[in-house]
Amino acid sequence: MAVKLSLSDLDAQIEKLRERRRLLIVKSAERFARAATKSGLAEMEIADEEVDRIFEELTARFRSREKKGSGGAPAPARRPTDSGAGTPETVSNDG
Repeated sequence: MAVKLSLSDLDAQIEKLRERRRLLIVKSAERFARAATKSGLAEMEIADEEVDRIFEELTARFRSREKKGSGGAPAPARRPTDSGAGTPETVSNDG
């Protein structure tokens, strides 16, 4: 017999999932920030549009490798970009 959840139980689950999503986004952002800092990329003056294009190229490169059967787990479906909701604020590296 299925357990019937109250609205407050559902709201609590939704809030936990939102927090989990937020933490995953932060961890991902920190991972890329560390790589950018380590490589010196974070210190370079690169327009946001150029950074977006570069990341799209990298994504295509690694996705094509996965399709060729690199033996790894299949990549999750690409999610559409959103309006920036849930992403960390951009911090200027100037100064």
